[in-house]
Amino acid sequence: MRYQYVVILKKNSERATDLLSILLCFLSAGCFFLTALRSLDSAHFKGLDGWGSRIGAPASAYFITAIALILWAGLIFNLLSKRGDHRVRVRYRYLLVLAAIGWISSTSLPWVGLLFFGVAFLEYQTKRPLEIGFHYDRIVINTLIRQRHDWAAFNNIVLKDGLLTLDFKNNRLMQKEIADDEEEDDADEEEFNIWCRDRLIAADYGK
Repeated sequence: MRYQYVVILKKNSERATDLLSILLCFLSAGCFFLTALRSLDSAHFKGLDGWGSRIGAPASAYFITAIALILWAGLIFNLLSKRGDHRVRVRYRYLLVLAAIGWISSTSLPWVGLLFFGVAFLEYQTKRPLEIGFHYDRIVINTLIRQRHDWAAFNNIVLKDGLLTLDFKNNRLMQKEIADDEEEDDADEEEFNIWCRDRLIAADYGK
């Protein structure tokens, strides 16, 4: 559906989610590396030159070590990218999914992997833009469960100084900051408010 207006809301929970993702991925990589070390098997043998020792490792040790190295490399890459430009939005969900695979396939705590899948989904939802689409006959709020409302459900809708206010007729009030816009223009807010007022009047008259 093509909306007449789409308002993107500001989200303030990204930093906390990033810190949680970094901590979980870093600790997981450390646990995987220690698990690989513990799986090493040393054996002594007698050769022509005397006694020697041989260290062997199962295939799972190489697999989980590779995951640990990829996690550490991914964290370093994301941190350097963010340090170079604070406006860059990095993603940790792929690293979290990789960590979940490592927990499920190569450790004695596979249930921890399910928690990591949950955190990866949370990270996706946190980084997903929260948008409100305004159409001639409805308003759609793009939350986890999409909400659709008729214009008749609102008393008033106002965008003022970067703050969007949705005043519902059921006494619910929703106020959210909109995302920063490098091309801010007060005329856009005025145009939006006039258009919304016209739609609300039309809804009251059943048009």
